[in-house]
Amino acid sequence: MNLLNNITKLVLALAAVAGTAAAQPVAIEPLLDQAIAGEHRSSASKARDKYRHPRETLLFFGLKPDMTVVEIWPAGGWYSNILAPVLRDKGKLYLAHVAIENPKLENWQRESRAKLAAAFAGMPETFGKPVFTSLGAPEYVAIAPPASADLVLTFRNVHNWSLAKTDAIVFKAFYDALKPGGVLGVVEHRAHPGTPFEQQVKSGYMTEAHVIELAQKAGFKLLEKSEINANPKDTKDHPHGVWTLPPLRRGFFLNAQKYLEIGESDRMTLKFEKPKS
Repeated sequence: MNLLNNITKLVLALAAVAGTAAAQPVAIEPLLDQAIAGEHRSSASKARDKYRHPRETLLFFGLKPDMTVVEIWPAGGWYSNILAPVLRDKGKLYLAHVAIENPKLENWQRESRAKLAAAFAGMPETFGKPVFTSLGAPEYVAIAPPASADLVLTFRNVHNWSLAKTDAIVFKAFYDALKPGGVLGVVEHRAHPGTPFEQQVKSGYMTEAHVIELAQKAGFKLLEKSEINANPKDTKDHPHGVWTLPPLRRGFFLNAQKYLEIGESDRMTLKFEKPKS
């Protein structure tokens, strides 16, 4: 009897240890480091890490491996190539790309989405199976099932929606997709405070006040700001607006060395929350 009791106790103890180990959260930092250093990322993408600070930015927004995350307008997948491997095993990634349902969509936009979808489909061992959805306000705003996402991320997109006068609709879509307590992370080119709205949309640089107002009108609460993506060298008075600077470099030949020394744009990094109740 004593032997049977001892065996039972041992089995229970081993089960408890296994259960505790299974319950331990997976550390995000090693997964992020592995994804950022991964061979699936091109040398050109890695060269921009010093400007875009993906590790610090995603940690600031609170990314975890078991989250449901929506990335907005991923374009060629610069951030998607980091997010997908991190979320592959325990999380879920929605890529709210351009709306291919829209008959007015230009061919290059369709090709951008198709190229990213094909790249991810060809490497499921690296990327898992991200779900592609569409964002093309005002008609196409179902970026994820309602109240399903832990985190919505948008990088350098707000100026496009403000120019198109669809920014309020888009921020409402973010709010609807997030769970109560979910986080919206925004990185955007930053204008000088008080810059007139017309100059903002013309230059691509938006004021923090404008972005915060958009989020708050949609129902969000500002949690925190960060200077992770700040660039004090950026004077924001370039002949072709933000598009003068890398990576687009419009009109770059006019004064290439000057713009190389500036680097990429000065950017705000804002963290918002959908209220829990």
